[in-house]
Amino acid sequence: MNPYQAPLTDMRFLLEQVFDAPNTWAQLPEIAEMVDIDTANAILEEAAKISSQLIHPLNRTGDEQGVVHQDNQVITPDGYKAVYEQYSQGGWIGLCGDPEFGGMGMPKMLGILVDEMAYSACNAFTLYGSLTAGAALCINAHGSEALKQAYLPKLYSGEWAGAMDMTEPQAGSDLRNIRTRALPQDDGSYAITGSKIFITGGDHDLTENVIHLVLAKLPDSKGISLFLVPKISVNTDGSLANANGVSVGSIEHKMGLKGSATCVMNFDNAQGFLIGEPNRGLVCMFTMMNYERLAIGIQGLGSAQAAYQMAADYAKERNQGVAAGGSPTGSESDPIIVHGDVRRMLLTIRAMTEAGRALSVFTGQQLDLAKYAQDEVKAKAARYVGLLTPVAKAFLTDRGLDATIMAQQVFGGHGYIRETGIEQLVRDTRIAQIYEGTNGIQAIDFLGRKVTGDNLAALNEFVADLKAQMRAFTHVDAVKVAAVCARLDALVIVAESINEHKVAQPALINACAVDFLDAFGYTLYGFYWLAMVDKVADHEDKAFAEQKAYLAKFYFDKLLPKADYHIAQVRAGDATTMAMPAELF
Repeated sequence: MNPYQAPLTDMRFLLEQVFDAPNTWAQLPEIAEMVDIDTANAILEEAAKISSQLIHPLNRTGDEQGVVHQDNQVITPDGYKAVYEQYSQGGWIGLCGDPEFGGMGMPKMLGILVDEMAYSACNAFTLYGSLTAGAALCINAHGSEALKQAYLPKLYSGEWAGAMDMTEPQAGSDLRNIRTRALPQDDGSYAITGSKIFITGGDHDLTENVIHLVLAKLPDSKGISLFLVPKISVNTDGSLANANGVSVGSIEHKMGLKGSATCVMNFDNAQGFLIGEPNRGLVCMFTMMNYERLAIGIQGLGSAQAAYQMAADYAKERNQGVAAGGSPTGSESDPIIVHGDVRRMLLTIRAMTEAGRALSVFTGQQLDLAKYAQDEVKAKAARYVGLLTPVAKAFLTDRGLDATIMAQQVFGGHGYIRETGIEQLVRDTRIAQIYEGTNGIQAIDFLGRKVTGDNLAALNEFVADLKAQMRAFTHVDAVKVAAVCARLDALVIVAESINEHKVAQPALINACAVDFLDAFGYTLYGFYWLAMVDKVADHEDKAFAEQKAYLAKFYFDKLLPKADYHIAQVRAGDATTMAMPAELF
């Protein structure tokens, strides 16, 4: 299995040329004093080395060994603890964290690329740091000053880890049905009692403490509150005290991500501290949830990139069959890269992955603007983040799984056995469509809340912005611009129809949401391909520019038309979906 190599040329191209990161950062003083493009490139280069040389070697062995739960301890695979310590000491967990509490303060549009490399190298290992960064973000946004001072430096340094404890067996995604309770104590803390399931990184041996963000209900309250619950209690001087009534009931036996500890967590009168206001826990938790939704989208993207590299290398090395029309070298067999169907799969993976990377970097840019910009720029960026987060999570992970399966198909029978490594990537990527809210839930959020929730205001603003940018392109085909614009117009029209009929047809949004999100995703990728083609014309690497031209043409000829299919599905409405009685299923 060939080692993963980060696509640094493409990453730099997006940062420097497509999204003009230097200009964005220069206008944001809090970022400008922390990073310039030279620093960013140095960070990318170092992250590439760490991903390929330090993290990637854990991938296969971690999958084979898995996590072990014995004597009430959760033990990660060999090598995880040592690499996690090196990764933490390098500042990678706190890369985008608040400098006031020991983070590095790097912009999110840079952090997203670092995350992609780590996920490409090893999904299971990378989840631990991702959960910790998300927990720190939530505490920083909603926690008291005392909680920030006590916990953030240890989380950013990687000495402690974070976990998100939300769902329970009877609740699933409907968190209104959680039963975990929080009883107020005389000292202002709370006694937390209950059980949580599917808790990624709920316990492990990588750090000396795990900080849980736990959803629970106060007495006589229907609302949900959020609490910080350390595995080991923390003294006022920051040192560790005693076990805190937090234990692992079991670990889940999963299809993939064998090196990631997914735990059943039990809380028995564990001391917890309120984060934010009582009964406003979901509002606070969604700060972390939205962070993780984007991070999981990046997991899908990273898997797709890794799958492409493995499949492309294999296709150039594996001889089987002869090229249509005869071997160009006169050989009895040719590398399978000559075959049309193999090329179809490889081009699809690469065209979707490179556009997906553009979506991720743009979303990161909007997060930076929403955090650091002023006035209308800040407000507009926040609207775009809200609009695009469910798309980034769902579309990147759906297409990420598609990519790993196509890559497995390139390997043929060799893709179904463990030795080649591609079957692990399929297994590891599958969960990304499910957790942090299934992709169906993401689509319902997108269409029901982000598109029709404000009567299309954000969608119309975003579409107008895309059209204005396309009018300014100077190196693109006007026919391709018209193709993207036509599909944007069709999306707005079907969204208007759904908005008009959503009250009279209450099942309409639920039945059409996935197709609407997919239509939006394929159309948006068309825009990003135009943006890349427009900027690549001036790229110094002519071979790189030539690659982009081929991929863009493939995307417009073969993949953009998929938007039409999904728009047609939305137009068909919900009638046939909802017609059959439940007892006939």
